[in-house]
Amino acid sequence: MPAATDPRILVDAATRDDAAVFRLTADRAIVATVDFFTPIVDDAYDFGRIAAANAFSDVYAMGATPLLALNLVGWPRDTLPYELLGDVLRGGADVARAAGAFVLGGHSIDDPEPKYGMAVIGEVHPDRITTNAGARPGDALVLTKPIGTGVLTTALKRDLLSEPELAPAVAAMTTLNAAAARAMLAVGVHAATDVTGFGLLGHLHSLLEASGAAAEVTAQAVPLLPQARDMAARGAVPGGTQRNLASLADSVSFSAGVDETTRVLLCDAQTSGGLLIAVAPGSAAALVTALEREQAPAAAVIGRVVAGPPGRVVVA
Repeated sequence: MPAATDPRILVDAATRDDAAVFRLTADRAIVATVDFFTPIVDDAYDFGRIAAANAFSDVYAMGATPLLALNLVGWPRDTLPYELLGDVLRGGADVARAAGAFVLGGHSIDDPEPKYGMAVIGEVHPDRITTNAGARPGDALVLTKPIGTGVLTTALKRDLLSEPELAPAVAAMTTLNAAAARAMLAVGVHAATDVTGFGLLGHLHSLLEASGAAAEVTAQAVPLLPQARDMAARGAVPGGTQRNLASLADSVSFSAGVDETTRVLLCDAQTSGGLLIAVAPGSAAALVTALEREQAPAAAVIGRVVAGPPGRVVVA
């Protein structure tokens, strides 16, 4: 990526943050992000909702308010009916409406494999941006959604899980991170990121590298989606999860009591996961209370930031 030198650029790709931030005035900045992927569920409407919630998540992770979105579509025009695409776009539009944002257009191409996502624009005060570079030793680490979506959607593809059994995961993936963002802004936090394709430990590693700190995680404190452990134990592990685990070999240490299934789940590639928040220890209880009041899917204190080599994680 080219080096960002303009003083109006407040956040760029250098810190692996969730979105770019560009200052417009002394009290206004725009937040921009983009995300799209292939279907992870069979239902077209749910696919649209999940992809949209996933795209909006990056804006919420920065502490910003979504304003508008543009659709990104790849569609096999000769093999899938446009009615299905209509269901996908309807799902995305419904999530955007729930976020208080507008879908104002987009772009589509003919593609052998269907893809959908959004470019999302939001707004934030330049002094109130929540990046992944502010975590401090002593901070509590709080997670706002259970994990396991990668394993569960892989189990669906392998006919190990039925659509009704996947429903809790779909509910989690289609839930906007708006409630979690409101809670963290009300309390005041040091850093945040959303948990997506690099898994819980992968995104924690990035947050810690950007913050110049290390962390300790308690595996049993991490909330899991129903049947995620069983499906992982049965081998329903996506390739992205396996790559995540391998890529963290030099950065993450597991205690002897952390079994292989747990290690896989902590690295599981998520779609539309929750926010991972670093908050001062004296404010952790207030954040948990705020998350519960806002009815976030989870409000779990899973570990703490410590002094140590940047990016280092010890899992007990």
